[in-house]
Amino acid sequence: MAQKPSIPKGTRDFSPTEMVRRNYIFDAIKRVFRLYGFQPIETPAMENLSTLTGKYGEEGDKLLFKILNSGDFISKVSDELLNERNSNKLTTKISEKGLRYDLTVPFARYVVQNQNDITFPFKRYQIQPVWRADRPQKGRYREFYQCDVDVIGSNSLLNETELVQIIDDVFTSLNIKTVVKINNRKILAGIAEVIGENDRIIDITVAIDKLDKIGLAKVNVELSEKGVSDEAILKLQPILALEGNCDDKIAQLEVVLNTSEVGMKGVNEIKLLFAYLNNLSLKTDVELDLTLARGLNYYTGAIFEVKAKDFDIGSICGGGRYDDLTGIFGLPNVSGVGVSFGAERIYDILSQQDLFPSDSLETTKVMFVNFGEKEEVYCLPVLTDLRKNGINTEIYPENAKMKKQMNYANKKQIPFVVLAGESEMSKNRFTLKNMTSGDQKSVTAKELINILS
Repeated sequence: MAQKPSIPKGTRDFSPTEMVRRNYIFDAIKRVFRLYGFQPIETPAMENLSTLTGKYGEEGDKLLFKILNSGDFISKVSDELLNERNSNKLTTKISEKGLRYDLTVPFARYVVQNQNDITFPFKRYQIQPVWRADRPQKGRYREFYQCDVDVIGSNSLLNETELVQIIDDVFTSLNIKTVVKINNRKILAGIAEVIGENDRIIDITVAIDKLDKIGLAKVNVELSEKGVSDEAILKLQPILALEGNCDDKIAQLEVVLNTSEVGMKGVNEIKLLFAYLNNLSLKTDVELDLTLARGLNYYTGAIFEVKAKDFDIGSICGGGRYDDLTGIFGLPNVSGVGVSFGAERIYDILSQQDLFPSDSLETTKVMFVNFGEKEEVYCLPVLTDLRKNGINTEIYPENAKMKKQMNYANKKQIPFVVLAGESEMSKNRFTLKNMTSGDQKSVTAKELINILS
């Protein structure tokens, strides 16, 4: 008995309908990226593990998918190491490559390798799948697409401003109501400094980043478990609870962080960024959120997170400034900033709220019914002319029963059907049927093209 086929958990097949909808999302995002002068690149699905490890923090490293070396990968491993049963040590001997975890680290590697061939500041976008060995759940998959846009080689906060504009344009075009939450990692570093926990900035930001998911009490427990002192946790509480509008929060931060040089630098960056944004007519809401931390270690300045207003699904876009990501690959002091759009969650929102357009450039607009060989010869030139005019056209490939052919058109949701039998051929005409209304009319080939265009 043949084994029933399956796919790995956390991965999916996509039907033609789903692909049409996914491409609608990708096309909308690409359109906006290009408007701001960004250019496309692609990088390999797999990278050397030395490129990936150590870039996402301890938790991120655990989620890397590793690829076994080709050939007899176990033959070079000593019996002593095998008997030790230490998976971490063993992995370094049998696996040299891994599937990319995100698009930002491969982008940094690309920039370093191609630094003599690209123009700085370098503005790139990249839409490709990434893989994470995470626990699959609603809105979270092991294989998913990211839509990244980054500019590298510039310190200007105009770049952050443009990224917020891009976010606004993308979600406006998709009819998704959003809020953009902004913070600055320098502010978080300043907070760690003033509460006396300079050395635990990573532990603090990783914990704070979970505030929306697990609540303040559990965040405090995690901080304590990480070794943050009770006194420091106590000092942290009023900072996390700062209220008011952006100006109010900034004013309070200037008081709280006045002894921290790095903290005040973050406050000044936030002030300038919001000064830029306040002069723009943005349709999305923008707010300063001091609990926003974003767990990835490479962020050093502004950080962003976007959430849908009318749909509880978590972040649908996020990113931030990284001052020296390329330094780990031998090109120091090159600052960059970017955001990544979560295509899977955007898809779920559009599906649940019925926001996908009913028509598509990728689906068939008209189908010719097949009555036989003579009729095929009669129809083929007209099919060619329709396609030359940009109209998606097909002919049923066999002279099957009319019911079967019409069922095919209905199942594919083809809006128009053309019939050309002996009667139409004798008059050099065609019958065009609207599959929605049921109306039909006799037309010439030229009229057919004009109507469907």
